[in-house]
Amino acid sequence: MEPEIATLLADFVQKVGWLRRDMQQKKEYERYSARFLRIEQKFSALAELISLKDPELAKALRTAFQMPARDSAFKNAEHQKRMKQPGPDDN
Repeated sequence: MEPEIATLLADFVQKVGWLRRDMQQKKEYERYSARFLRIEQKFSALAELISLKDPELAKALRTAFQMPARDSAFKNAEHQKRMKQPGPDDN
């Protein structure tokens, strides 16, 4: 899968994971539990299919969906590392 598509897909999955987490914390999950169950089933099928060609991407997607806070923390840490590294123009 193209890196740009993989990044956008991971970001999308993370947003759905945040929505799921927020609804669980606000005790609104039960009202929509059947819908979230169907989303989780479709997501699992997608992740399983992706894992056949790109296991690392599938793992990243599962993390983004199941643990969006952890996924965000890793992305933020990576971003901070890149910001601290001197660029080719920095002398």
